[in-house]
Amino acid sequence: MTVTHPFHPWHGRSYEFVVRRKNWGEDRVYFRGEAGEVLSAPTAWTDAGGEDPFVVLAAARSPFRTEDLLALADLINRLGGQGDGVREMTP
Repeated sequence: MTVTHPFHPWHGRSYEFVVRRKNWGEDRVYFRGEAGEVLSAPTAWTDAGGEDPFVVLAAARSPFRTEDLLALADLINRLGGQGDGVREMTP
């Protein structure tokens, strides 16, 4: 399996796959590190989980997934004190 997360320090490195399983509700992949130790990472950060359906359908037209944009909007609203999620735009 290969680490595909663009900002991860192991990006592009391939490792020996051990197992894929859920821990505490998170889908993770376990693999052998360079010294033979068993390491883990979120499956979404690797090629073990297959391609994200949104990324496939977007065909490189959008760098963001809908769920990530919704999470970002929620975070911005919480940090800005906007509880209802509605913001008025003015020119």
